[in-house]
Amino acid sequence: MQATTVANPFVMMTNPDTILQAVERSERLNRLSRKVYRPLDRPLIPKVGAKDLTEFDNAIDAAADDEEA
Repeated sequence: MQATTVANPFVMMTNPDTILQAVERSERLNRLSRKVYRPLDRPLIPKVGAKDLTEFDNAIDAAADDEEA
């Protein structure tokens, strides 16, 4: 990268190709570990106590209904 790019980060917006090339050549960035995240994949953490949570929600709803009546 040029010295002006480092001094003024807004210059990056005017010439993104130069920045992308610098990122591709960067040894430090290439050494980073990479992992692909797919948010629609099945969660790895099982739902614990989901039934209890449903019962709790129903109890709260029933209490709210009793207060209204």
